[in-house]
Amino acid sequence: MIQRFIELGEGYSDIYELIELAKANRHRLSGLFALHTIKNGQAVTSCVVVLHPTDPGEFQPLYICREGIPNPSVKPNKRYELFAELAKELGHEIIHLEVKPSTFFAEVELYYQHLIGIMRMNRFIPPLQ
Repeated sequence: MIQRFIELGEGYSDIYELIELAKANRHRLSGLFALHTIKNGQAVTSCVVVLHPTDPGEFQPLYICREGIPNPSVKPNKRYELFAELAKELGHEIIHLEVKPSTFFAEVELYYQHLIGIMRMNRFIPPLQ
């Protein structure tokens, strides 16, 4: 199985695309995540939509708007409210995780590998077989 993050942007106008992806693929929706961190002294959140793997092909996409939305517990905002409304509409709970910022890693790909490891370890996504 291949599990890969697909970055849409930082959560400005692309949050609408993330929401539409989840709605259009509600039959494949595996989970919704809010990854909270401190980046450059700012409390920010990444919103993630995880779909079930394709069949055939066994490709599991994890769509992300990375570190551009203010952390809603620090600064309430409309973009995160839209994500929360999506969760309610689709009957899913948002899973909140505190993570290191992407700037902690030398490359964004290493950051995504780190997140996939955390999600596998907590059994939010299946391990490789």
